[in-house]
Amino acid sequence: MTLRKELRASYAFVERNINLTRRYWGWEVVWLVYSVVNALSITFIGAAMERISGTPINTSYLVLYLAVGTLVWHYLSVVFEAVSSMISWERWEGTIEYTFMAPIRRLTQMIGTCIYSIVYGMLHTLAILAVIAVFFRIDLSNANLMGGVAILLAGSLSFIGFGIMSSVLPLLFTERGSQMTYVIQSILLLISGVYYPVASLPGWMQPAAAISPATYVLEGMRRSLLDGAGIAELLPFITVLIVIGLVCLPLGMLIFSWGEAYAKRTGKLKRSG
Repeated sequence: MTLRKELRASYAFVERNINLTRRYWGWEVVWLVYSVVNALSITFIGAAMERISGTPINTSYLVLYLAVGTLVWHYLSVVFEAVSSMISWERWEGTIEYTFMAPIRRLTQMIGTCIYSIVYGMLHTLAILAVIAVFFRIDLSNANLMGGVAILLAGSLSFIGFGIMSSVLPLLFTERGSQMTYVIQSILLLISGVYYPVASLPGWMQPAAAISPATYVLEGMRRSLLDGAGIAELLPFITVLIVIGLVCLPLGMLIFSWGEAYAKRTGKLKRSG
């Protein structure tokens, strides 16, 4: 009965987030259009490289390389934003006191938010993929789709952990916490090899890529979708992502619990500016 109660409470947060998305549907359309245009712009760079460089290039492979990076990063960033912005949403809606003073486990709220972020990210990314497929011929005949799904699910766990840790920033720093989460996201974008191999980075930046779960998600997804790598070859990436997730998820909950207690004790919970 307790488990059933907690699951229903988690679903309540999923339903609430769905209702918020429906309420601000205009912004959702704007965000989707922007994301589609951004993905197409990046993919067109790959299609135009032969003309830009003036030398023969396998543009089909380059288009797919950039498309995979764009779509995977979009999914991961949506998951990260949905989790890291949950405090900001509570403040914007004026519900932060009701939520944080309600007799409900914080883990229950987190589970509901994370489920919503994964489903929302998947739907958003599939919509962008459908548009890209209209403009470009996406050949996945040699791809290991099941391996790609396994990589993406393992990567979701680790990115959710990063998002939970980042979500404490808007809780502690009311005026600039949201901006700080975007700084973290932009750093991950730079060091994770989204649009280029990590080896292209300066030598002093490359070690930073090892701590980003996006690095392993992107490399694993490209191995599975571009090269058709089997599960045995993808297992090291999946293992690393699961380990990162197992470390980041409880660590994120611990940091968030500490931040919540501090915000309540110092009166920062209700502040909106």
